[in-house]
Amino acid sequence: MGTTLEVIGAVLTNAAGIAISPIPIIAVILMLMSPRAARLGLAFLFGWLVGILLTTTVFTLLADLLPEQSASGSRPVLGVVQLALGGGLLLLGWRKWRSRPAPDVTPELPPWMSKIDGMSVPSAAGLALALAAVNPKNLLVAAAAGATIGHGDLNTGATVVTIVVFSFLAGLTVLLPVLFALFAPIAAAKALTGIRTWLTTNNATIMTVLLVVLGVNVIGKGLGAF
Repeated sequence: MGTTLEVIGAVLTNAAGIAISPIPIIAVILMLMSPRAARLGLAFLFGWLVGILLTTTVFTLLADLLPEQSASGSRPVLGVVQLALGGGLLLLGWRKWRSRPAPDVTPELPPWMSKIDGMSVPSAAGLALALAAVNPKNLLVAAAAGATIGHGDLNTGATVVTIVVFSFLAGLTVLLPVLFALFAPIAAAKALTGIRTWLTTNNATIMTVLLVVLGVNVIGKGLGAF
């Protein structure tokens, strides 16, 4: 690595891993179908982007604490960290698959989703922040991305640009429904309902496949660091 585009390319899978998160997408769709669609949707979007940005920035800064590469060009400490993060993602994927509902059972959404209509704007932003920055899967993915960005041999300006681009890409799946609902509310109503139903039904499968792919990807990077 060494250039901004190379580092962005290296973390694209991580950005997709955060972006393809059914629960936040379902949450923002429910908000966009409420009477206060614009305010709640924009508040959730703000919290989601800020959460991703802060988490990625923190892990990028923490990456500076890891030793630099050895004379041979290897980074064993970084490799161990990435192997651990990849293993954690695989474990989450296994647990998600084990906890999936039976084929004839309708998946249940978190209880807090039934209260979305009554949420205040600050609560919507806080919920998104928590889903972005506290969710174990997102923490592991952001940590893996931060480790890659922090050791990408970029200057400060390029690092900031990389983090911003990464956060934007990771937030696209929340940004696009909000823009869709704001600029084409009638068309969005039907489309978003269908998306919500599909995501709810296939949540476990989506998350399992995603976590396995991410885990293998991060483990591969870890092995390459030795």
